[in-house]
Amino acid sequence: METIAGFFDRIGTSLAGMVFSSVTLLGVDVQLIVLWLFAAMVFFTFRLGFLNLRGFAIGWRVLTGRYVDPDAPGELSPFQALSTALASTVGLGNIAGVAIAIAMGGPGAAFWMIIIGFFAMSLKYAEVTLAVRYRVINDDGTVSGGPMWYLSRGLAERGLPLLGKILATAYALFALFAFVQIVQVNQSYAQLSEVAGLQRGAGWALAYGVLIAAIAALVLIGGARSIGRVTARLTPFMCALYVCGVLVVLGVNLHAVPGAVATMVYDAFSADAAAGGIAGSFVAGMRRAAYSNEAGIGSASIAHSAVKTRQPASQGFVALIEPFIDTVVICAATALVIITTGVWDDGYKDIAMTSAAFGTVSSWFPYILAGAVSLFAFSTILAAGYYSLQIIDYFSRHSAWMRRIYLCFFCGLLPVGAMVDVTTVTNLIDSLFFMLSIPNLIGLYLMHRVVGEETASFRANLHEKTHAP
Repeated sequence: METIAGFFDRIGTSLAGMVFSSVTLLGVDVQLIVLWLFAAMVFFTFRLGFLNLRGFAIGWRVLTGRYVDPDAPGELSPFQALSTALASTVGLGNIAGVAIAIAMGGPGAAFWMIIIGFFAMSLKYAEVTLAVRYRVINDDGTVSGGPMWYLSRGLAERGLPLLGKILATAYALFALFAFVQIVQVNQSYAQLSEVAGLQRGAGWALAYGVLIAAIAALVLIGGARSIGRVTARLTPFMCALYVCGVLVVLGVNLHAVPGAVATMVYDAFSADAAAGGIAGSFVAGMRRAAYSNEAGIGSASIAHSAVKTRQPASQGFVALIEPFIDTVVICAATALVIITTGVWDDGYKDIAMTSAAFGTVSSWFPYILAGAVSLFAFSTILAAGYYSLQIIDYFSRHSAWMRRIYLCFFCGLLPVGAMVDVTTVTNLIDSLFFMLSIPNLIGLYLMHRVVGEETASFRANLHEKTHAP
């Protein structure tokens, strides 16, 4: 057993060293994978003419049903598709990730997270638009979509079938393991055990893990429609729970909010910012924002591809809202809580910083955070489980028994996360997760003209509808 553990430890460490290798930027180490993601965000923001600003209102109108065709092919409404995608991206990155960014780069890092979230909107639009265009509507009405399909089908359409198959297969192989959510169970139980005083290796950990796994399996067996129904209710509730907690903390510290905003902005451009001045603040914010909203990873496009629509770009506009809610709204709210309470300068390094901020209101208030963290973790597990089953469908041509085998593997590993130190697993899974961006972004760059064509087609169609007699 130790030999096997040692083998995987060496593999995980080596892979993490390769994927997260760094270069020095203005005197600060920054990971190449983060620069790779950020470059794509900037490229598509300019390529689409700042559609993240111009198309934001259109996205809200599509979301509220203004341009919905009830007879269009697909499985989910625009709201259900967005909720499923948000279930994956809104999670521990919004709570622990902001705290880590501030610990690394000072309050100014939170400001840069918000700015990066703005650029991420364009990249998310591009991958979702392609996912809907190249999705497959199966004979039973279910949808198969995501990077595997737009890489293989999209590049074949552009005369690059071999490259498309290579990139799609690489993406799918990485994803089979990258989407396993052991870390979500680990971190959510860590917060719960911290506030409740539970033992880490005792029966409570196993019970928590088994409960999460059992409920997740019941939902995942029902497929996209079942997941869509659950996330359409769970995502607004968990966001509302967390935001209500945030508003209470900010209400208690209302007098400090203007100063906190000023501190964020000042520190973002201050030579005295933590970890290397302005560059250190920017790099810390950029790194955590890229991890939080998952733009460029392609995972959320799997959920969006199941939407009921005949116009691929329509869901692309809805997808603009995803990084806005995830990184701009929720991450900004978390940052204000941390800064207004003053705990950011007390030596905390991770989610303990956010918990301490909640604890300034009342000794029981961290329980609200623990509840929100558990819901965030569960929703992420559901979304990742759905994404994983789509990967299995890509390889197995919708084999029911292959889906069951993988579901047993996926859910069977979840209880492990509550009971063990997952450092080795984290290195391996995180490395594979960010390796997804390599085949995904290569395909996006090669198909950027298709994104532009779909955007122009949808806007022309929209113009006809709004000017029809």
